[in-house]
Amino acid sequence: MSERVRVWCLRHGESQNVTDNVAGAVPRAPLTERGREQAALAARTLAGERIGAVYASTALRARQTAQPLAAAAGVEVQALPGLVEVGIGRHEGSSDPDVRRQTADVLRSWVVDNDLTQQVADGESGFAVTTRMDKAFQAIAEQHRGETVAVVGHVASLTVALSQLCTLGAAVWGTPLPHALPFLIEGDGSTWRCPSWPDAK
Repeated sequence: MSERVRVWCLRHGESQNVTDNVAGAVPRAPLTERGREQAALAARTLAGERIGAVYASTALRARQTAQPLAAAAGVEVQALPGLVEVGIGRHEGSSDPDVRRQTADVLRSWVVDNDLTQQVADGESGFAVTTRMDKAFQAIAEQHRGETVAVVGHVASLTVALSQLCTLGAAVWGTPLPHALPFLIEGDGSTWRCPSWPDAK
């Protein structure tokens, strides 16, 4: 059996796009003060782990969340475009409640109904999101067999990707990833195991 990689995954900390109810990938949205505190807490939570690398989405909020983790591990943050949040095309950056509802409905169709054909406007389909996320996790696994790493991503793209990669399906629906709460997955690039799904409680 191939040597597996341990990956501490986490959603970025609270960010400006979240508090402003803005939909989409919004790559330049920074962490809020609370988000920075959450990122620091995540680094303390994983202080006992021997983390060999820290990866993050290219979005500012993900890189800011990853920075305390990387500093504690003595490594640099490596930004991976494949880890970005779901793109919603022409509705990117919208604060329209209807767009937010449509975005939630599409995510539900991906996770609960396993219908990856759906998309918001001219944005990404579920197939597109899971394909790029799968490639990112596969590359990490190939680079870090037998090691432990951290990956900072986003609520929608992590949820749909891991529901597929770990065959969790609809079990993850209704428990959205909390901000900056690490949870462990393990894999060899082709098969993945998610022992538990985090719950904000």
